[in-house]
Amino acid sequence: MINRKRSTAVLRASLAAALIGLGLGAAVMEVHADLAPREIQRAVLRDQFDPLWKAHVAAVDQALANHDVSAAVGAWHDAYGAALASRGWEGMIAVGDAFLRIGVEAGTRNGSRPNARQAYLNALIRAHRDGSPDGMRRAAEAFAALGDHAVATQCLRVADELAARRKRT
Repeated sequence: MINRKRSTAVLRASLAAALIGLGLGAAVMEVHADLAPREIQRAVLRDQFDPLWKAHVAAVDQALANHDVSAAVGAWHDAYGAALASRGWEGMIAVGDAFLRIGVEAGTRNGSRPNARQAYLNALIRAHRDGSPDGMRRAAEAFAALGDHAVATQCLRVADELAARRKRT
């Protein structure tokens, strides 16, 4: 009688564990199914807009080579829009760097810092979303160049955490 009760209890516990496992598995599959279209959409946007922001950043550099700050700012606005649309962190770093170059050419380096900082913040958020230690490290370099060492230090800490998480998986 005791063995039968014990067997029944073990069977019930096993069934409960199996059902919980199936439920968790289904939940994970549902989350992955929900995220997959977003990942695909991001990849499509990057394929579409990365060449655009790169071309616009090249136009910024060409305008700066010609000492045409006005044309550089116009090209920068186009680059920023394309980088926003691409959904990646790389473009935001590039447009932040480009705006700093515009500031140097215009003789208003400090005036260019807020726009560059905004682009770097966008890059930081996107790199974190993507789980990219490289993106977080690049954002750290950008903030350090602006003199924002507290944010740079935080970026490096998060980059290390992301890298450690990748090693575990």
